[in-house]
Formats: sequence, structure tokens, C-alpha cells
Amino acid sequence: MKIEVITVPVSDVDRAKSFYQGLGWRLDADIALGGQVRVVQLTPPHSNCSISLGRGLAPAFGVDEMAPGSQQRLELVVSDIEAAREELISRGADVSEVFHLDGGRVPGPDPNHTSYMSYATFRDPDGNSWLLQEVTTRLPGRLWDA
Repeated sequence: MKIEVITVPVSDVDRAKSFYQGLGWRLDADIALGGQVRVVQLTPPHSNCSISLGRGLAPAFGVDEMAPGSQQRLELVVSDIEAAREELISRGADVSEVFHLDGGRVPGPDPNHTSYMSYATFRDPDGNSWLLQEVTTRLPGRLWDA
């Protein structure tokens, strides 16, 4: 098993599609299934997991509707937090300053640049939040054998 797609609830599919494409995410699908259902799938650069935006999806699959903006702390792993932050800002995202945790949120990257310890955040137009996490070396056991 692997996670393939995460649903991101939005109020305006076209606005969200434009936002994520503006970040450089690949458009994989934009499919209308009758007049009530539309699914848009986009994938961040170098990711094996996509996001799905749309309308009428919850009722079509028999699940509860999520409120636009209710998806919080979706994590994007990056190898260089400063470069990723600058890239997103250049594409129009409002990205926080880089921070690390040391008894609370502390400005700047982790002083030792320890993998998994430097972060930045941004939100899409509906308020769904994303957490950038710098990972340069995976912890043992974090990779599946081929």
C-alpha cells in the first residue's frame, strides 16, 4: 500500500487549480463527471503523492464533506528549506520565515541543520495549511526495501 492522493477541500476549484499550478505543480487530471462532480489532480514536483481538488466528490464516494480550508499541516519534504521557501515566494505563496523547535518555535533554521528539524509554512487561498520540512538524511528504517 502507498498513499497516492490526498483530498484538499476548496471553495473554488478553478482558483485552487490556478494557485497550485502557479506553484509549479503538475496538472494530472481535470475531469468533469456529469454536471455535479469534478475532480482536479495535481502533483508537487518530484512527489509520488498528489492532491485532489473538486466538487461533489464526498457524496459521490459516500463520505462526509470536508469544509474548505480544513486540511491542516500537510507536509512537503524538501532538501533545502531556504531554496524551497524562496521558490514558493517567487511563485506567489506567502511563506513564513524558516523556524525550528527548541521548547517552542524559534526563528531560523536548526543551528546544526539537523534533518527533520527546520520548517516553514504557507496556506492556500482557502486556508489549507502546508508545512515544509527539511530532510537531508532519512532516519534508519524510513525507506522501504525495493
